[in-house]
Amino acid sequence: DPQIAQRRVANTALNQKKCFRKTMIKALRPMGLRTCKSIGLVGARTARRGFSASDCESTAAAMDKATPTEIMKKALQAHGKDIAISFSGAEDVVLIEHAKETGLPFRVFSLDTGRLHPETYRLFDAVEKHYNIKIEYTFPESSEVENLVRNKGMFSFFEDGHKECCTIRKVGPLRKQLGTLKAWITGVRKDQSVTRVDLPIVQVDGVFKGQGGGTLIKWNPLANQSSTDVWNTIATKSMPIS
Repeated sequence: DPQIAQRRVANTALNQKKCFRKTMIKALRPMGLRTCKSIGLVGARTARRGFSASDCESTAAAMDKATPTEIMKKALQAHGKDIAISFSGAEDVVLIEHAKETGLPFRVFSLDTGRLHPETYRLFDAVEKHYNIKIEYTFPESSEVENLVRNKGMFSFFEDGHKECCTIRKVGPLRKQLGTLKAWITGVRKDQSVTRVDLPIVQVDGVFKGQGGGTLIKWNPLANQSSTDVWNTIATKSMPIS
């Protein structure tokens, strides 16, 4: 019977596929499930359901040796319009360069605290023109700034520390912006502090929340780069800097 023969062929192919999968997983198990994910055995499943907090550890392990541009591409592909690059000037311009190199659309946001130097504003303008982008500026709540200045003056941070001022001018606006996203991209690196030596390339943000108060994913494409690497890239690519 031709139909029975076709079913036998199909069943044989399916069994061979299952056997191959089991063999590969068994061979790679001593190296951990992360290795299986890194070669794509379960990657399709992740792609179908979207990137989530449970994917951070395996992705960080699989891409630990990847280039910043490769990491940037993965981040942009994983989150689309729900991810944005945090840009505050200087070294962060490298993030925009890597995003441009992916060929994918990307968003950039920056905090305007109201106390930035003129040079910083000129850099923002130069970056927008150089990369043909529009930076999404986020501002502190005017009423909070007004109350602070009226009660404590323009330079209260010289007298009672930076905490109150930074909370109003930086932390508040950042929290507001991140609350509209599912993920963000930072320029944080391992070599910036002894507390960052174990910094992964992607992680769950332990401080801020994302859309709807949900989990926020934090990508660090420059985690394994040194300061020298970053400034060499800036010089080689002739990027605008302050």
